[in-house]
Amino acid sequence: MRMSRTTLAVALATGLAFAGGARPAAAGEFGVSLEGGYFGMTNASKSAKAIFGGSSGGFTGGGSIRYVFLRSLFVGVGGRYFTRDGQRVFVADASSTPFRLGHPLTIREVPVYGMVGWRFLPDSQFVPYVAPGAGATSFSEKSIVGGIEDPPAQRQSKFSGHVIAGVEWGRGKLRVGAEFMYTTVPNTIGVGNVSKIYGESDVGGMSVVGKIVLVP
Repeated sequence: MRMSRTTLAVALATGLAFAGGARPAAAGEFGVSLEGGYFGMTNASKSAKAIFGGSSGGFTGGGSIRYVFLRSLFVGVGGRYFTRDGQRVFVADASSTPFRLGHPLTIREVPVYGMVGWRFLPDSQFVPYVAPGAGATSFSEKSIVGGIEDPPAQRQSKFSGHVIAGVEWGRGKLRVGAEFMYTTVPNTIGVGNVSKIYGESDVGGMSVVGKIVLVP
């Protein structure tokens, strides 16, 4: 009996925590999210794996703001941040094993984008959504040779396209979710170094993040 009452109390408390403030979806809903997960530079995976020592990506974090029209249609803006340290490498040809030179190389990407999307089942606890987007991605490379930056850090900003699919769970002010995003940043690399050997020019790829969403 005690166990049954305890189980019932926990279940009730959990339900109230997520249902607290629950309301049907309505036009004019505003949301802010904090996001964190994994980004893989899959559009230039060979170059990334050579530089990073076997992996094409790492942690990414960021956030977004969205505003819902007509209960399902929404617009938003977002941004992510990715940085990882690797090494400069020498590759004789595309089929050769990369030779790591021991000189630190830091890659950084900061995509900023706008999106227009659609939320399915807006009155449900479980709300899937999709959204295309576009924006700009800042990309930089910094290499240190003998304690000196060589060559000077290369920085550029390029157009980027985004395709987003995700889901939110909850109807209260605080919700959780998960999101997948594919990004393309064409004509960013490939002029020299290892990316030219592999014929890769796009530093975009796929990311998967978890989300905490606040709906005031």
